[in-house]
Amino acid sequence: MLKESHAQVMLDLQANMNAKVNPQWIDAAYPYLRAVVVEGAEAIEHHGWKWWKKQECDLEQLQMELVDIWHFMLSHLLLERKGDQEAALADLLALTKKENIISFDNKNFNINEMDALQKIELCIGLACAERISVVLFEALLTDCKMDWNELFCQYVGKNVLNFFRQDNGYKEGTYSKLWHGREDNEHLVEVMSALDTEHKDFQHLLYESLKDRYQRNS
Repeated sequence: MLKESHAQVMLDLQANMNAKVNPQWIDAAYPYLRAVVVEGAEAIEHHGWKWWKKQECDLEQLQMELVDIWHFMLSHLLLERKGDQEAALADLLALTKKENIISFDNKNFNINEMDALQKIELCIGLACAERISVVLFEALLTDCKMDWNELFCQYVGKNVLNFFRQDNGYKEGTYSKLWHGREDNEHLVEVMSALDTEHKDFQHLLYESLKDRYQRNS
């Protein structure tokens, strides 16, 4: 089950990231669900779908695509509410309580009877129609061996790392992802493992810990 506290933190982080990309992001009204379509197609590639050749599912990359999809789903919810995080939170929590039957294109789809690829395809179809299903997304998490807590950790980690990169010259080209031969996402994983994800200031502690490690290795 998605915790309200986690949902609130992720919506706050997403709104801040959108504002960092463009302070006028609400007026810009970017087509966030178009990005869901693209990320969904990439998820299909990482899962493997070609029946004419042997393919192995790259579960780690597939999970990362779900995290990316979640970024854009949150952005869509926030945009629908003109940036009102409390209203977006209420919408998000209400969407977690929907039924497992999704009506789309004059058909009823039972999520429990669909495999992962079919769920991703339905997610893409809904996005094309400017719709989302949090229940469908939750079922996808289960198929990809994730739960809401794992999604929260990966989401916050990636969001904080994106902020950290921007703050240290990523856009200007002065930031290197390699710190003494190791990628920054490796440092991120180690830092996260030492923190309490339930702490109310988890994302701030994560950022400061990452910053401290970066400065020690500079």
